[in-house]
This record gives sequence, structure tokens and C-alpha cells, in this order.
Amino acid sequence: MTGAASEGAAIRGPRVWLRAFVGFYPPRESTASQLDPVAKFLFSARSVILVISAQAAIIAGLLAAGAGRFDGAAFVLVLIGLVTAHALSNLSNDYFGHRRGHDTPDSPRMRYTIHPIASGLLDGKSLLVGLGILAVIGAGVVLYFWAVRGPLALGFALAGLALLYLYDAAPRPLKSLGLGEIAAFIVWGPLMVGGGYYVMTGRLSPTPFLVSVPYGLGVMSILIGKHIDQAEFDRSHGQRTLPVALGEERARALNRAIIAAMYVVVAALIAAGRLTPFAALVVLALPRAGRALAVTARPKPAAPPPGYVGWPLWYHRVSLVHNRLFGWSYIAGLAAGALVAGGRPG
Repeated sequence: MTGAASEGAAIRGPRVWLRAFVGFYPPRESTASQLDPVAKFLFSARSVILVISAQAAIIAGLLAAGAGRFDGAAFVLVLIGLVTAHALSNLSNDYFGHRRGHDTPDSPRMRYTIHPIASGLLDGKSLLVGLGILAVIGAGVVLYFWAVRGPLALGFALAGLALLYLYDAAPRPLKSLGLGEIAAFIVWGPLMVGGGYYVMTGRLSPTPFLVSVPYGLGVMSILIGKHIDQAEFDRSHGQRTLPVALGEERARALNRAIIAAMYVVVAALIAAGRLTPFAALVVLALPRAGRALAVTARPKPAAPPPGYVGWPLWYHRVSLVHNRLFGWSYIAGLAAGALVAGGRPG
């Protein structure tokens, strides 16, 4: 994004839209005003992190396929519903964070990527309109599954939405009580994967909830890493996240334990017959796990390395990069297992 961008030309098109989903939180504020409307929305919604919700939906869909109960239309609706809910959460968090004065110029949130309101990308009214559109889409998905699957489907949806709201938008958010990281595990683990499996199949099974645990732990590690990175700011602004409560050294030790537990739980699920041996493909992510463990074992450097993108996020970035590959490797193993299962009940 040099050339045209430096001359004030609009930055637009599918290539830019794709950038919103890969890499690590590009672009910087200097190019924000030149983005086309689609790119503005995608970057505002922090689409690079929406991938974790898409992966949760795919995991639920593959479990349904392995049980011989896959429904393509239901899967698409679950995928849309989970990603929409996540985008809604990201945008509402930015709206309330800005309104309450948390997203100040010196805040980590303002330094690692553009902010939809504070960066001038969207005004408050436009953001509320966007939130309204996302809410209508999400409500449509929820109402459909409520009608098709009954009150339990509604219960899963409301529980997930409640935790997403309580995380950062509520008057006394879970984030400030040291519970936001646990809420993330519950949402991206049992609720998205287990609940997604249920609304796709109409069947409750312990397997999806157990299989969701390694992935939910991975998402939890991403959030713990982020909160370690911004612990000093959060502490000074009365945000008692889990790393603030534990202290940096213990929080980093906890994150290392969680990353290791992801692989231990996968091995245990294979041994217990809840996962096929193909799930061992998660070993493809071990080099990134090793990198995450090594980085998390050391104090954060005083300044970013040359060319580093996303500062002041340090532990968050390495945890996100690890979980992204872990998720795709886990999905590959589940896909292979589903093909071999050939519709065997699960």
C-alpha cells in the first residue's frame, strides 16, 4: 500500500478485503481514510480475529458430518451466525470502549490497529447502523433455529450472546472482574462447537463438548496474551483482567500451561476414542506452539523488533498465530476422521 495510497487514491478491491482476514491487524491509521466501504467495515470489525469463529463453526460441522448428520444449509447458517455475533461483539466493544473513555490515544487498542470511531473511520451513528444490521442478521439465524430445533437452540444462542455482551459492553464487564478469559473459553469452546453441533443435528452428544475443549483453550490463550500485553494500562484504568489479578509472571506461566494442555487434551481424546487418530495432525502446529512457549517464557522486550507489526501486542500475536494453525490442523484431522467414519453415529 504505497504508490496509490501515498497519492490519496482509494484502497479498494478483493485483495484489500482479503488482507483484513490474514496477517496481523493491518493497516495503520494513516491509510484508513483511503479504504473503500467494504474494507472499512472489515477492518473495523477486526476480521483478522473473526477467523476463530469460522473455525469453531467448521469444527462443529465436521463433527456433524462424522456422525452422519451434516446439513449444508444449517452449517452455512451456523457459520454466518457465529461470525456475525463475533463481529457484533468486536464493534460493540469498540463503541462502548470509546464512549466510556477507555480507548484513549495512549491505550493499546489505539496503537495496534485502527479504531472505527477514534480513527475517524466511522462516526457513532454509522457504527450503530452497522451494529443494527448485524443484529438483524444474527436474530434471523437465531429465530430460524429456535423454530426448527426448539427452546434449547434459543438457550445456546442467548447464553453465547449474553457472554459476548457481558465481556466488555456491560456496565460491570466480565473483563474487569478477571472472568473475561474464562468467558472466551466457554463461548468459543462448548457454546459455539457444542451448541453449533446441536442446532445442525438436533442431537445432544457429549463428544462435541469434549472436542471443543482444546480449541476453546486456544482462544483463551489468545485473550490472556492480549491482556498480559496491556496489563499496565488496564491496571491503571481499573480493568482487573486475569493477568492483572495474577501478575505478569504467573499469567505467562498460565498461558504456557494452557498451550501445552491443548495438545494433552487432544491426545487424551484420541486415547478415549472421542477423536480419531487423524486428530494427531495438530502436531503440525507444534513448531508454532514451541515459539509461543519460548516467547511467553521471557519478559516482553522494551521495544518491538524492526518491522514488527502490531506493537504493543506481543504475547497476543504469538498466541494468535499459534492458535490459527492449530485450528486449521485440528480441522484437517477432523475432516479426515469424518471421511473415514462414513456417517458412523457420534
